[in-house]
Amino acid sequence: MFNLEIIKDIVCPIGKKELKYEGNFLVCTNCGLKFPIVYNIPVMIVEEAILPVDVSSINDLSCKKR
Repeated sequence: MFNLEIIKDIVCPIGKKELKYEGNFLVCTNCGLKFPIVYNIPVMIVEEAILPVDVSSINDLSCKKR
């Protein structure tokens, strides 16, 4: 089981915003980038994250445009 306590210590590596737990992912509360949780360890590598449905590139994320 994933330890939800660590969410308060982890932020999105792009926009530095809080994350929320959704299923097997940590999701940025600002841009919606989804970081998978594999074997109870969050994979916080941007290139391994899943883009929101309406975004085609990491450069198109709202966090990246600032």
